[in-house]
Amino acid sequence: MDSMSWFKRQSKGITTPTNEKKDTPTGLWKKTPAGHIVHIKELRNNCYVSPNDGYHFTIGSKEYFEILFDDNHFEELDANMESGDPLGFVDNKPYTKRIKESQAKTGLKDAVRSAHGKMNGLDIVVACMDFDFIGGSMGSVVGEKIARAIDFALAHRYPLLIISRSGGARMMEAGFSLMQMAKTSAKLALLSEAKVPYISLMTDPTTGGVSASFAMLGDFNIAEPNALIGFAGPRVIRETIGKDLPKDFQTAEFLLEHGFLDFIVDRRRLKEKLTLLLKMLK
Repeated sequence: MDSMSWFKRQSKGITTPTNEKKDTPTGLWKKTPAGHIVHIKELRNNCYVSPNDGYHFTIGSKEYFEILFDDNHFEELDANMESGDPLGFVDNKPYTKRIKESQAKTGLKDAVRSAHGKMNGLDIVVACMDFDFIGGSMGSVVGEKIARAIDFALAHRYPLLIISRSGGARMMEAGFSLMQMAKTSAKLALLSEAKVPYISLMTDPTTGGVSASFAMLGDFNIAEPNALIGFAGPRVIRETIGKDLPKDFQTAEFLLEHGFLDFIVDRRRLKEKLTLLLKMLK
């Protein structure tokens, strides 16, 4: 037998050299940090959570809307709102160009989408951040869309869910970004006065100005397992205080233990848990 026959597939006169075989298409499999490999179809059916070890893969508004809204049916709010360049920010990559590139890459207008629809038959407003759009950073559009989502929830007395995943305020809008912290917090105070429920779901990561404003102001503050939640990063804190940080510092589990969260919820039970919570509040 020719030694090259070991590297060929021969069947009924068909010969396929090894170098002609097609590779498995990329993107069909995902690998968890623990090394478990899961097919993307299985992940979709499991709310993007690994069935082997419970690892929560990061997802965006598209996937969360699919998980939460009945039959993925919803009406998006302020869908076409997009950022300008209020400061005329210029560096090696002008801000307006960065916005357009992010829009083309992600198919999103900015780092948050808001919508209303039914969740197990209950009316709800959901605002969900997208980390893929400039790190989920909060600029004027994010603050305004969240403020308008709050207004909509207040006008219709629908409960509000905000899903946070953000690196913090958007530096390219400087003070305009910081103003969104006060604006969203003031709007949420109106929601609280009207006794309309607000649930804040923090996912990995929730940091900076987002964690310092609306993400921590929920009537119920909840999180996904192992989510990183904090203001400054662990390295900055360690260097500032000059001490080693506790084990699992800034994880959802650490925050729950120290009273900053009401509960941690597995994404596979998120819709069920939120429905039960809202029915109890009714």
